[in-house]
Amino acid sequence: MSVVVRPCELVDANAFVSMHHRHHKPAQGHRFSLSAWDEGRMCGVAIVGRPVARLAGSPVEVAEVTRLCTDGTPNACSALYGACARVAREMGFARIQTYILDSENGASLRASGWINEGTAGGGQWQHTDGRPRRTDQPTETKQRWTRTFRAIESRVVPPFETEQIQAVLL
Repeated sequence: MSVVVRPCELVDANAFVSMHHRHHKPAQGHRFSLSAWDEGRMCGVAIVGRPVARLAGSPVEVAEVTRLCTDGTPNACSALYGACARVAREMGFARIQTYILDSENGASLRASGWINEGTAGGGQWQHTDGRPRRTDQPTETKQRWTRTFRAIESRVVPPFETEQIQAVLL
């Protein structure tokens, strides 16, 4: 039987991440989550949210796979990455992106049509006073992988202009 992808609640995706992810804790929030199933058992999850880094793209235009985790079932990663891209495109995002450790080979991303944009970041984020923000994440260099669906607009028009919002509130 082949892997089947289904929608997933964040609480269920985070429970799977808690049990199986090698180096990340559960996600804080999401835009949507998907699960992979093989012969009636959940074998993987993907959590898609806003871009984590401030300069990684507008949250209105760019979706980011913040967690992808499987139990090792063949093709589960590729199925989830492909499904995440399709859902993000249908939701109207211009691009979807994810970051993997430089020590990972990206075979599942390549198999599902993602493009490696090269190295990005690494190290430890810091508070303005110099203290580390989080110590539970790997600090090695990462690779950014993307799927682009359309050009990113320079200014995304909000659903309501400020004057319209003020008129409604008055």
